[in-house]
Amino acid sequence: MNHLLSDRVNNLSTSQTLAMAALARELKAQGKDIISLSLGEPDFNTPDFIKEAAKKAIDENYSTYSPVDGYVELKEAICRKFKRDNNLEYKPSQIVVSTGAKQALYNIAQVMLNDGDEVILPAPYWVSYYEIIKLSGGTPIEVPTSVETDFKMTAEQLEKAITPKTKMMWFSSPCNPSGSVYNREELTALCKVLEKHPNIYVVSDEIYEHINFSGTFCSIASIPGMLEKTITVNGVAKAFAMTGWRIGYIGAPEFIAKACTKIQGQVTSGANSIAQRATITAVDADPSVLNEMVAAFKSRRDLVVGFIQNIPGLKINIPEGAFYVFPDVSSFFGKTLKGTKIENATDLSMYLLAEANVATVTGDAFGNPNCLRISYATSETILTEALKRIKEALA
Repeated sequence: MNHLLSDRVNNLSTSQTLAMAALARELKAQGKDIISLSLGEPDFNTPDFIKEAAKKAIDENYSTYSPVDGYVELKEAICRKFKRDNNLEYKPSQIVVSTGAKQALYNIAQVMLNDGDEVILPAPYWVSYYEIIKLSGGTPIEVPTSVETDFKMTAEQLEKAITPKTKMMWFSSPCNPSGSVYNREELTALCKVLEKHPNIYVVSDEIYEHINFSGTFCSIASIPGMLEKTITVNGVAKAFAMTGWRIGYIGAPEFIAKACTKIQGQVTSGANSIAQRATITAVDADPSVLNEMVAAFKSRRDLVVGFIQNIPGLKINIPEGAFYVFPDVSSFFGKTLKGTKIENATDLSMYLLAEANVATVTGDAFGNPNCLRISYATSETILTEALKRIKEALA
């Protein structure tokens, strides 16, 4: 029946992270002992002080439509957060609150891209960037990186990727899927290239900003000259364990913020009213409230990296943020494991699901076909069992 559907949807790929998570749930329902390390979702509960703010909002009858671009009190709180955490000066008119950071990214692509506009994507990149850009008429231009370079794009690579059609560059730091964090020096080098191209805008996805073990964090918009050409995307899903609350936001040049409000007004209108009121409390909170969760993620990272370093054939960097590792598994390509021929990372991911009952996500989904993404957003006990199974399956 696909011939009855639009070319737009027929040309759209299914999110492989969501597809693998769905397959893992299906196998669990069949009684199989599946450990899913495929989804990027913290296994912590939303902090109580945020839940209390939501309950208060219900009691105060915040039950009508919210403003399309977000409550002004929330936009003011986001401005305070940008100033406190990122040294960025935004006005409320430059903030747009959306139904998750994914909608914010879609809004940006819709308002910025015309057919054929090129968008530079350092690979690996988050799975939905590529498809959102395509859906909006843009052409994704992948810039490959590797485990040897900590999965970071260099200024030289950026310079070579720019053409007269380049309109934007999209990236995340800390990065999903690699966990890499760009430092100020690395971002400054990229900005020196972008200085020569004043019409190229940058989308900086900082959703994992606070899940960061490097001790520092730099927003690219804080580099001199970049605030006017950067759209900073953030949200509360990851840091505050609020994935289901669906609140993301942008700080952007005012003309872009107004355009995003315009398109959002025709698609979803304002984000959930109760979730917005709770988010005021979240973004106003001192980031130190997250210390316990971040320490737990760092401990898990150390456990996972240490284990993977002792599995022959796997190569891994030491990620400084987020809650993923992205090992290079290419040494297994062309080999046969227990009767299964492994040609690529997708084959290996499916093999681990069948043989080890562990769900991972192929690096193909993120623009790097040599790697697998493994999420460590689960307990150390479960991680230890999953890694033992993986090691046995690859032995």
